[in-house]
Amino acid sequence: MFEKVLIANRGEIALRVAATCRELGIRTVVVHSDADRHSAAVRFADEAVCVGPAPPRASYLNAAAVLQAAVQTGVEAVHPGYGFLSEDPDFAEACEDEGITLIGPPAEVMSRLGNKASARSIMSQAGLPLLPGSLDPLSDREAHALADTIGYPVIVKAAAGGGGRGMSVVHSSDDFPDTFRRTQATALAVFGDGRVYVERYLPEARHVEIQVLADRYGNVVHLGERDCSVQRRHQKLVEETPGPRLPDGLAARMGEAAVAGARAVGYVGAGTFEFLLAPDGTFSFMEVNCRIQVEHPVTEMVTGIDLVREQILVAAGRPLTVRQEDIRPNGVSMECRINAEDPTRGFVPTPGLIDTFTPAGGPFVRVDTHVHAGYTVPASYDSLLAKLVVWAPDREQALARMRRALDQFEVEGQRVRTTIGFLREVFDNDKFAAGRHSTSLVDEMLAAEARNARTGVPLSA
Repeated sequence: MFEKVLIANRGEIALRVAATCRELGIRTVVVHSDADRHSAAVRFADEAVCVGPAPPRASYLNAAAVLQAAVQTGVEAVHPGYGFLSEDPDFAEACEDEGITLIGPPAEVMSRLGNKASARSIMSQAGLPLLPGSLDPLSDREAHALADTIGYPVIVKAAAGGGGRGMSVVHSSDDFPDTFRRTQATALAVFGDGRVYVERYLPEARHVEIQVLADRYGNVVHLGERDCSVQRRHQKLVEETPGPRLPDGLAARMGEAAVAGARAVGYVGAGTFEFLLAPDGTFSFMEVNCRIQVEHPVTEMVTGIDLVREQILVAAGRPLTVRQEDIRPNGVSMECRINAEDPTRGFVPTPGLIDTFTPAGGPFVRVDTHVHAGYTVPASYDSLLAKLVVWAPDREQALARMRRALDQFEVEGQRVRTTIGFLREVFDNDKFAAGRHSTSLVDEMLAAEARNARTGVPLSA
């Protein structure tokens, strides 16, 4: 087992990883920017190293500085969390060159799956179903011709994309050239890679993903599905497991497909296979996330398995502690992402000083957060303040518990607005309550609010 692990991240996920490390008796080193010098993760860790000023590219994305901190502090492994360097194959390879274990898949696997077009090709060969589209990045003319053949709407995606960015929906052939060029430019600016590909867009689809775990000895299991269909700008707001109203046997077939895909590429560690579910019940592979997911707590709540612990044990060379027949999810779990964003202004981030921070409590409620009263939400990073997670024996009770928890959660601050009020509206929405929603739910809610704007009823509190 590792004696010391460096955590190359910030916020709630840095605390989450540090908690499991401490339970395993592993000492932790947290890297941080100048802006996070007094953060909760820094206070909780055994050691802390400043790796640069506030801008992410000068600190958390500065691979050389993070690696230097790892070498200087004598760690045996690096846990990258999610975001930042978590899916950077160059960083993974640099760690390997220094004899440091990256807690994630091997660099070569990460590279093959990190390119979304390449991942589509690999999974097609493994027998996973795909939406019509390209298996390789395309030029503008090739992409336009393919889009016309597939039929509109289509979605243009950055090959190196992630986190819901670098995606654009096109509804007509006339709009395709400009949208394609804009998406290329965005991909180059955000990911440093301007390659894009095209696939059919399903406006009424559901977004369902499968959590997998794999070790170095060929053991692969899946831990069930998560429905992540409540999204704004392709970024998730609400996640739940099991997926509501799935056809009989569908989740099991998706799990088997994810396991087959993981075996095909030699996956190691925790990963997530993401699928789109069409209204007719067919599913199609989208991509693989080579890291722990933001929404991993809902899987932990129904399985009783600490996913970060499994990540660490596998990285240390241990076999998985569970077999497929051992995994028997129980009950329903839901997660709300509470962000410092203003839903009335297109979910624009609202950094500022938090005066009041009172998390929800009560039975079967979990709050993963790094925030406290007196905390200043920085403008440089993701706006996530907390993850509010509930468990209940069935979906009706889980809905009631989350509504109560959202009512109880208080965040007030100077210029700070949050998504709590909007999330409460989601849980009051008839489609969502009935489990009949799709990825278009948030857009439908915003459109309805725009139509009723003259009534003066606010979108959220």
